[in-house]
Amino acid sequence: MARFKHLNRKLRLAKLNRRTKWAPFWLIPKIFSRRNVHPVKITRLKRSWRRVKTKA
Repeated sequence: MARFKHLNRKLRLAKLNRRTKWAPFWLIPKIFSRRNVHPVKITRLKRSWRRVKTKA
C-alpha cells in the first residue's frame, strides 16, 4: 500500500477496522435483559484480515 493514504481511504479502513471488534460491554444490558450474553452476539459482521479481503 502507498505510504501516503488519502483521507477517504483512511476513513474507509478505519470503518472496516471497527468491524473486527466486539460490541462494548455496556450494550449487553441495554439490548438484552439477561446478563449471560456474549458481546459478539451484537456484532453481526466480524471481519478478519486473513479471511475477508477489502477493496480499500
